[in-house]
Amino acid sequence: MVRKFDFLVIGSGIAGMSFALKVAHKGSVALICKAGLEEANTYYAQGGIASVTNLKVDNFEKHIHDTMVAGDWISDPAAVEKVVRNAPAQIDELIKWGVNFDKKPDGEFDLHKEGGHSEFRILHHKDNTGAEIQTSLIEAVKQHPNITVFSNFYAVEIITQHHLGIIVTRHTPGIKCFGAYVLNEKTGEVDTFLSRVTVMATGGCEAVYTHTTNPLVATGDGIAMVYRAKGVVKDMEFIQFHPTALYHPGDRPSFLITEAMRGYGAVLKNLAGEEFMQKYDPRLSLAPRDIVARAIDSEMKQRGDDHVYLDVTHKDPEETKKHFPNIYKKCLSLGIDITKDYIPVAPAAHYLCGGIKVDLDGQSSIKRLYALGECSCTGLHGGNRLASNSLIEAIVYAEAAAQHALSVFDRYDFNTDIPEWNDEGTISTEERILITQSMKEVNQIMESYVGIVRSNLRLVRAWNRLDILYEETERLFKRVKASREICELRNMINVGYLITRQAMERKESRGLHYTIDYPHKEKKD
Repeated sequence: MVRKFDFLVIGSGIAGMSFALKVAHKGSVALICKAGLEEANTYYAQGGIASVTNLKVDNFEKHIHDTMVAGDWISDPAAVEKVVRNAPAQIDELIKWGVNFDKKPDGEFDLHKEGGHSEFRILHHKDNTGAEIQTSLIEAVKQHPNITVFSNFYAVEIITQHHLGIIVTRHTPGIKCFGAYVLNEKTGEVDTFLSRVTVMATGGCEAVYTHTTNPLVATGDGIAMVYRAKGVVKDMEFIQFHPTALYHPGDRPSFLITEAMRGYGAVLKNLAGEEFMQKYDPRLSLAPRDIVARAIDSEMKQRGDDHVYLDVTHKDPEETKKHFPNIYKKCLSLGIDITKDYIPVAPAAHYLCGGIKVDLDGQSSIKRLYALGECSCTGLHGGNRLASNSLIEAIVYAEAAAQHALSVFDRYDFNTDIPEWNDEGTISTEERILITQSMKEVNQIMESYVGIVRSNLRLVRAWNRLDILYEETERLFKRVKASREICELRNMINVGYLITRQAMERKESRGLHYTIDYPHKEKKD
């Protein structure tokens, strides 16, 4: 089936939905989500959204400086400036869409402080800010007559000149995107979605790791699709591991214990009940995430433990329950009363700072294709994302991309020469084990060899193992009917390869990328 929409948005988190809402007055919008509308990383963001709002003590310059420091000074200053200065206007927009941020009795925002921030500037809604934003945006999207939501539809490939029989390489100038081939999981058919403008907002890729806080739909689909279409992908080595995911063997994804809890006063301790952050950083438990994650990793390895503790028992129990109701409830369900008991925590893959390279308007290297949110690399995060900068980045860039897309929209038309998907092939029950087993192998390879601490030896081993999986999977993909499972596996292998290759290319330890072979930053002449 061929479908035509003015705007094709692949992904339903804050980036995809806010872009859809910003352009829907101009034309028809298809919003593709591989699961339900709620199943996006935005929904699971507990901590909050960073913006300068209290001008009595805070200012843009402080937020810019904190972001550059966290990013290890390799963030793009123009991207940092853009996000920080445009943040307050986008907070107002979220409030208009129905988002409720917590306020004090006097009506001012109840601001949190998180690791790496010099001031209290994190707006939040209890400990489920992402869910509050996602729910509000879903209601706004559902009420808009020009937005059609396609749940349980899975984008397989973006459409370029390659599908017209033209040879496209990484050096081909003027690659254009004409839409995407999208699998309708209900019918099993791959539909052709033609569009004037396409937006990739597919989130991160942390499901390539065994331990992750991300929903398991985070298989790097958009990044892999754009890479296969010969688009530019950058900074994939910078994977942020959240230091404090709830340690409960068997849970996948891992439940996140927000950094805001450390901002509130929680302290990290080893299994002997001793504080240890003083050995690693003067900022103690409020050091940036990469430092805290490596400190916990080091502590666990030195002692042979599989987790550490987060202690919040010294704080007022009622205050703790009020600030962190969902964490309190989740831990209690496992027999842990956080007002009396230590919380077992361990690092888990959490956020990707790299992705599809975009300019200040959110445009990728492929014409008519924008990338927003976690799947994009704007340059804001550099070597390490400052806590709570991701949600605001997504909506600021959604605004920039919407304005740019609307300004050039009339120049584009549909390309109706695109052939329909060739869906020959079958897959038997026996072959599914090949896919599920390969997925487990990808998880184990990435967890063991491309984790928090890396080495050349481990990276080369990961590269070789992924190469074998790549060859096997491509052969299988060519002879079976397209399914979500085989497509996700392809994408996970592509993304694992990109993380590994770009980690091998960075001959220094910088930001989130730490290697024992090059423990120091590269010295510039």
